[in-house]
Amino acid sequence: QVQLVESGGGLVQAGGSLRLSCAASGSILSINAMGWYRQAPGKQRELVARITSDGSINYADSVKGRFTISRANAKNTVYLQMNSLKPEDTAVYYCNAVRVVLTTTPDWEYDTWGQGTQVTVSS
Repeated sequence: QVQLVESGGGLVQAGGSLRLSCAASGSILSINAMGWYRQAPGKQRELVARITSDGSINYADSVKGRFTISRANAKNTVYLQMNSLKPEDTAVYYCNAVRVVLTTTPDWEYDTWGQGTQVTVSS
């Protein structure tokens, strides 16, 4: 089994910064891509940023220039540095790992989600 544990959410004023972390644990052989999604009340879950094992990155247009995603492959950890936060960034942020291969089941790939961490930006 693989688990994603997120940390770093909280309450911040508009214009402030937060850094989210997500660590994948388990007998992991490889992870193809890790990313962050968010879901605000009454809205669908949306991609915020995603990074692949070879370093390819995608950002939502709404966060380009403000958020930075990075990854420590050796630690199976992904980070999201969020600067110049706006009230509309308020949401539950979920970590996602795609095409996870475990040493115990090398012929299988798994997709998994973290439990979510709340980010609240006050105006």
